Amino acid sequence: MASLFSLLLLLLTLSPERRTAAYPIQHQKRSFTTPKYFHEPRGSLARSHYDLRFFDSEVGYSQHSPVLRSLIRSYLSVMGRHGVETWLAHGTLLGWWWNGRVMPWDYDLDVQVSNATMTWLARSLNQTHHEVDGTTYLLDVNPHYDELTRGDGSNIIDARWIDTSNGMFVDITSLREREQDRPSVWSCKNGHQYDTQDLWPMRLSQFEGVPARVPYNVEKILLDEYGAKCLVVEEHEGHRWNRDVKEWVIISPEELEQRRLAAVAAATEVERKKQKQAELASSSSLSSSPSSTASSPSPSS
Repeated sequence: MASLFSLLLLLLTLSPERRTAAYPIQHQKRSFTTPKYFHEPRGSLARSHYDLRFFDSEVGYSQHSPVLRSLIRSYLSVMGRHGVETWLAHGTLLGWWWNGRVMPWDYDLDVQVSNATMTWLARSLNQTHHEVDGTTYLLDVNPHYDELTRGDGSNIIDARWIDTSNGMFVDITSLREREQDRPSVWSCKNGHQYDTQDLWPMRLSQFEGVPARVPYNVEKILLDEYGAKCLVVEEHEGHRWNRDVKEWVIISPEELEQRRLAAVAAATEVERKKQKQAELASSSSLSSSPSSTASSPSPSS
């Protein structure tokens, strides 16, 4: 009993680093649910893309894209000054593919970093405020960023870059090699997976006029996530692609009415042709049927 007590006392006096070195502990997936860190207003899909702490009212359509542009420009610029490797992801990456700009129907922005970078952000820049062009932005790292699993989905976002004047934000998620038997597969807590060779080496480019990184195999990543139509369909979410100016433009009520009238006219013309064909078929059937009138016998001489 005395020897057991001595062993326990020795373990308690060892530093965390020495205990880990003497008795290696595997990083375990947490089975309990952690409290949600980021909170959003309720009421609509649009409101769910604001940080509750800074939300007062929804930003109108005319100012929505300018706010998002300022968000991503400020984020990329500040991260660039700190030498942080971060890259565009999801819908933001799709916007880069089309014309290097935010798509006007997007509610927020998405970027990714490696887990090592997220750890550095948590230690070095968490809860820091940055003023850019008169607007103050907050970098807020979720304290549960290092969890391996999705859990109940409450903490799949690892950090946010938040516009403190209205609550709109850039979602930041970290990628790591989560599965020991698949060391070259990087994933986030929300199940998006990428092969190492599809991510690196990163491509240096521009987004909204500032330097930005995009994954090496960008088209494969987009096709895997959104399907083949995402790179060819030129109408989405009430907007159409204008090839002349290379911009997504909103479809006006007048254009929608013109389309409706054209569709009605086309449907009417199709119905008219069907009716005409039916009439012709009926007429042809009548003319080709055997005569029901018997021929009269010739008078006898």
